Amino acid sequence: MQNMSSLVVKRSTSSHSDTVRSLVEAIELRGLTVFARIDHAAAAREAGLELAEEEVVLFGSPRAGTPLMVSDRQIGIELPLRILVWRDGADVLLAYNDPRNLSDEYEVAEYRSTLEQMAKLLEELASEAAS
Repeated sequence: MQNMSSLVVKRSTSSHSDTVRSLVEAIELRGLTVFARIDHAAAAREAGLELAEEEVVLFGSPRAGTPLMVSDRQIGIELPLRILVWRDGADVLLAYNDPRNLSDEYEVAEYRSTLEQMAKLLEELASEAAS
């Protein structure tokens, strides 16, 4: 695991496709919604460019995110939660931003426990998908 500011990075022991599949399954098993999957590599290929496998999975629960947005509408730029999965040479990596830092940037201090729960969820999901 590596931290760069609020970015948490984990190395997967599986292939890119298996890591993404495990991530999506772990999200859905928790009853969360996968709102979007953005395949950066596919978009690059469509534009005639090359990019190693890279996909962002956006997911969450309106029950958790909506109160944060009611408190500070601008936090909507950070939601839903997301995890990036990419291949770097032989390595497959996962990354996400630590949501606990959002209380420093937005008026959501009263929801610190929600941000803690989100951080724990992201850690669990990334660990499950990486193993």
